[in-house]
Amino acid sequence: MRSTRRRTWALPAASVLMAGLVAPVGISALSTAGRAGAGASAPDAPVPGPAGSECRTSVRGSRVVAYCHNPYPSTDRVQLHTECGRWWDIDGDTAPVDVGPGRTVRLDDRCWKEVGSVWITHRIQGSV
Repeated sequence: MRSTRRRTWALPAASVLMAGLVAPVGISALSTAGRAGAGASAPDAPVPGPAGSECRTSVRGSRVVAYCHNPYPSTDRVQLHTECGRWWDIDGDTAPVDVGPGRTVRLDDRCWKEVGSVWITHRIQGSV
């Protein structure tokens, strides 16, 4: 009959031995995969030019007004989002508006009571 102490010691020893054998194989596989493409260089990603409108918002009571000006040659589609302060007050989103190069647009919205937060989203023409 075998002693329990010997079987208890054999299991961790076998685990350490297997880990020691598998680790170098995994490390060498990673290093050879990195060397396979070392001679070829990937082309640089294109750097996007400046684009987008600059928007300024103002809140007076329950009314929100935003002016967006686009100084760049690409068209920017902007949309005003209003979150009202009261739980029963309906939050609002304006229709998206295209801001052409050198143009300024006015967006407005309102809540019944106070305004919680306001933000504007942008989508540059040609982006996904």
